[in-house]
Amino acid sequence: MSDMQEISWEAEVKEKFNIFISKMPLFHRRIAEKLVSEKAMNNAKNRDAAAVNEEDLLRAIFSEVPHPFYTMMLRLLHELGFDYKKYGLPKTT
Repeated sequence: MSDMQEISWEAEVKEKFNIFISKMPLFHRRIAEKLVSEKAMNNAKNRDAAAVNEEDLLRAIFSEVPHPFYTMMLRLLHELGFDYKKYGLPKTT
């Protein structure tokens, strides 16, 4: 877990993520922030990258946000200008 702390975030991506989290229902913010942050940093680490980029974050959001919040998540991503479709998201199963 200490390796995760060495991974930074691209400034614009971190700013958008903070806004995304701030717009979530209060009682879900902390857990969503923790789970998505850890997954995004893991995604960056798996790419051998020094920083979390937009794709790392979006893949983390799509994998960690529970299905009941899917519609809200898509609305927030759209409002924040995230173009998740360019990364092939959402994945259909």
